[in-house]
Amino acid sequence: MKLFKLQTLKCLWTLKPPSRTFRGHRRLFASDVYSQYESVRRGKQEIPKYFNFASDVLDKWSEIEKAGKRPSNPAFWWISGKGEEVKWSFEELGFLSRKVANVLTKVCGLQKGDRIVVILPRIPEWWLVNVACMRAGVVLIPGISQLSAKDILYRLQASKAVGIITDDTLAPTVDSVASECQFLKTKLMVSKGSREGWLNFTDLYKNQSADHSCVKTRIQDSMTIFFTSGTTGSPKMTEHSQGSLGFRPLLSERYWLDLTPSDVIWSTADTGWIVTSLASVFDPWVFGSCIFIHKLPQIESAAILNTLCRFPVDALVGAPTLFRMLVQNDLSKYKFMNLRHCISGGEPLNPEVMEQWKSKTGLDIHEIYGQTETGIICSVFKGMKIKPGSMGKAAPFYDVQIIDKNANILPPGQQGEIAVRSKPIRPLGLFSEYVDNPKKTAESQRGDFYVTGDRGTVDEDGYFHFIGRDDDIIISSGYRIGPFEVESALIEHPAVAETAVVSSPDPLRGEVVKAFVVLSPTFSSTDLESLARDLQEHVKKTTAPYKYPRKVEFVQELPKTVTGKIKRNELRNKEWGRM
Repeated sequence: MKLFKLQTLKCLWTLKPPSRTFRGHRRLFASDVYSQYESVRRGKQEIPKYFNFASDVLDKWSEIEKAGKRPSNPAFWWISGKGEEVKWSFEELGFLSRKVANVLTKVCGLQKGDRIVVILPRIPEWWLVNVACMRAGVVLIPGISQLSAKDILYRLQASKAVGIITDDTLAPTVDSVASECQFLKTKLMVSKGSREGWLNFTDLYKNQSADHSCVKTRIQDSMTIFFTSGTTGSPKMTEHSQGSLGFRPLLSERYWLDLTPSDVIWSTADTGWIVTSLASVFDPWVFGSCIFIHKLPQIESAAILNTLCRFPVDALVGAPTLFRMLVQNDLSKYKFMNLRHCISGGEPLNPEVMEQWKSKTGLDIHEIYGQTETGIICSVFKGMKIKPGSMGKAAPFYDVQIIDKNANILPPGQQGEIAVRSKPIRPLGLFSEYVDNPKKTAESQRGDFYVTGDRGTVDEDGYFHFIGRDDDIIISSGYRIGPFEVESALIEHPAVAETAVVSSPDPLRGEVVKAFVVLSPTFSSTDLESLARDLQEHVKKTTAPYKYPRKVEFVQELPKTVTGKIKRNELRNKEWGRM
């Protein structure tokens, strides 16, 4: 991967300067961690060859704490919602994560470059493992807790992961497929109990030494692999590096978070998604801010609103579904303690929801846009004029354009595909590759651009507007769902002869999964409502439950091309009233 050169940094900085002046606490940072990279940010020095987020950012913040130059709020603050609470300073985070790094390297024998699957809910151990992997040079592969046995098997086999960390809820599921995973050597369980064949994570790390030397990592070294859904085939392994996740926020200023060391940020995203890495690990900790986490077994309005009233959360990051849900409450009953900055991403947010939230709370919602492959490439910066329906302007160091099928840049107002210039120099925040899939990696490139698969427009002021997916991916409540995965689950049911899955509009979730089903000739049922429920339960058991079709329609046949390919776009257009 080519990194930014001196002239490229100068050019992009000229095009996209920071939109606001530094505040007081930025000067504290500027005298330490941030100042080290000022010359890089200004284009006067090349990006460093070596970088490790744990040693070059987190440990530096620990030193600042010891010197009394950082506010007294914690670096990490977790609550269970049932009275349990954990607070760590940067120094404590460093101490505990070094212990976990020793578990990974000394107990489990993991080496730099080894891969480990981590499937944990929103609990403090997830953050310890995350930082420990940075220290040990182990590649983290996060997964959501709703993954089925089939999902876990695929991830373990495809990634060749040598280890897995999960809790006692998912351990039996892992055991059901572990014998088919030839590379899997180590199983760690976060639990108060024990299980045959598993190491107890909690007992091990508490008894480990905190003496650990952070490995030396190159800026392009693999750091995290996210599995992301596609329209056909199984999920792809999207690889990010020390540079694309860890160093990028040191270059891109405050463009979407605008935090200080005094601020507390809360993202409600699941630990399996890149949003958690961006909003609950790298970007806030670059600024020395406090990351706040609620365990949230379920996303419930009362829990969210009461937490905002009881805790000094300054910034809230959530999917549009969250804000759609919150505005349905009588918000006059709630007085938020500190909330001043609200951010929404994952799918477009309805302008009416933004208006309701503003009228009820006095707060604007700032939209962001990006993908697993890109991180955040567009945002409504704080202080920027908000245009309802727009996802803001291109982020610093990304040259975002609307292009046609021939990679020609289209003029303002003309609809095309949202793309990021990736040649001659590839932006540092862009993913490295789809692991073991050079074909898909190459297909993501069109001319000099990485193509997102999303369609949109840009106006004369540089504001981008999302129109829709250019493929068949379904984005529901911020979850990316590939139709192939749902169709594969449905077709296993004896009643299903053929099926096609598309998105369908939903007032709360934005869009949901809808399945069009052709019944098998040998199957007959007069109770189609009961059958629909049976199919929904079947999908929940076969794959991750969030993927199940909330809508089912039985049809005689599916629309197809002359070559026999299902015309999902026709079904989708019908659902969205575009026929």
